[in-house]
Amino acid sequence: MARAQFSAETAGSGAFVRQPNRFTGRVTPHSTSPEGGGPDDQGRWPLEAGRYRLIWCRACPWAHRARIVRGLLGLDEVISLGTVDPIRDERGWRFSLDQDGFDPVLGIGFLSDAYLATDADYTGRVTVPALVDTLTGQVVTNDYPQLTLDFSTEWRRFHKPGAPDLYPVELRPELDTLMADIHRDVNNGVYRCGFATSQEAYDEAYTALFARLDALSERLAGRRYLMGEQITEADVRLFTTLVRFDVAYHGHFKCNRQKLTEMPVLWAYARDLFQTPGFGETVDFDHIKRHYYATHEMINPSRIVPLGPHLSGWTTPHGRD
Repeated sequence: MARAQFSAETAGSGAFVRQPNRFTGRVTPHSTSPEGGGPDDQGRWPLEAGRYRLIWCRACPWAHRARIVRGLLGLDEVISLGTVDPIRDERGWRFSLDQDGFDPVLGIGFLSDAYLATDADYTGRVTVPALVDTLTGQVVTNDYPQLTLDFSTEWRRFHKPGAPDLYPVELRPELDTLMADIHRDVNNGVYRCGFATSQEAYDEAYTALFARLDALSERLAGRRYLMGEQITEADVRLFTTLVRFDVAYHGHFKCNRQKLTEMPVLWAYARDLFQTPGFGETVDFDHIKRHYYATHEMINPSRIVPLGPHLSGWTTPHGRD
């Protein structure tokens, strides 16, 4: 059975080190796999509507971005959705939200079952999001950064009319650099704060996090979205961290220089996105809080879930339109 690691991996310096993604297959229109078969010799899976299932957790920011992109592009009827419980046990992500505790399409009780069906010797952490092939029961990919980019590029034939271009060709050099900065200092930066096991590692992550948030505030003071007047992949990636900031990262991960609500530009920007169709309706603050406070025992041994903060501010006017 794949082990579920609830403690973070840290280097000798006490710095948090994120586990590499194990499965990196890609669904593309160029796959040469036999009809109904698995991947070709380049690890590419055939592009077919209705064949793949996206497994996500409402609490997880990495999975949340896949859910948002799937919806914005109109892939809801093309890629089915399975949801795991925000509370993991010793076996990892569970399908306990479904009837009888089994995913109704894959027929498995734990996401680890799909991981082991793909690699029987796998012993790493089982992560979401995971794109699973419903025909073979195997994991195509848990490579969350590439997954959403592929939704925008490789799945284009299935996009709804008028779907946004979240990864425009002409903006990709700047976008890629910006998203790398956001990932290092913000998306992963909050984890580097929360799971640091030395003061120096924490101080370094904390300083980089708020320096980047300050830079992003300055950037957004003169434009509605990170790349101008259109929502891109970068906005999705930043949003899923910002929406969790006050309910989890500020206290639980010691990211406490300021709350999001005390950073005027970022707070207005986050509310703007939250109130945009495809964003706010995918947010579940209850799942977010229960996951972070009840599964990181090394940080919160009591597993008490805080009642606050008050959430009414998310629907107040943002003034950015």
